[in-house]
Amino acid sequence: MARTETLKDGTKVVIRDLKMEDFDKLMKFYQDLPPEDRKYLRFDVTKRDVVKERLGRMEKGLDFRIAAFDDKDAIVASGVVELSTEDWRRGQGELRFMVAHPYQHKGLGMIMMRELYFLALQNKVQTVVVEMMRPQTAARNICHKMGFREEMLVPEYLRDQEGVLQDMIFMKSDLKKLMQEMEYFHRDTDWQSHR
Repeated sequence: MARTETLKDGTKVVIRDLKMEDFDKLMKFYQDLPPEDRKYLRFDVTKRDVVKERLGRMEKGLDFRIAAFDDKDAIVASGVVELSTEDWRRGQGELRFMVAHPYQHKGLGMIMMRELYFLALQNKVQTVVVEMMRPQTAARNICHKMGFREEMLVPEYLRDQEGVLQDMIFMKSDLKKLMQEMEYFHRDTDWQSHR
């Protein structure tokens, strides 16, 4: 179900589930990201076959994706809840999102996190995790605000898209804690009525 959200500067965006038909719009979103933003992504999202394969996980019920669209129906933010398929991580989901540069620092990152929270809740996720590289400070700050805590730092564990080794930061939160933090952050709005 599509929802219209108003950002801090008054800009309106529509948040809805991503569909396979949005593939070309998603590719445009990824291609328009500055190389510095794409540098820390897990996959090379400039490759159509890579993105198509990732979107295929939606049809298998392994990923749940959302996107924010501007008034021209272009994607300006993308987010995913990836469910773990491993028995020993049953009930765990990983959250990831990316916001286009012109839409950063306007509250869209927090809105995307809220919507990903709802997706995780609907899919019976109990623990949510985030893995990122140390230079991704903006994403880490949002996660801190949402009640995630840093559980582990592994030095020189991941390679960025340029092949440079980066430290990995692993953050975790349970959904109850995430709910408390969102109730505090959205205390002046009826944020749960959006679902």
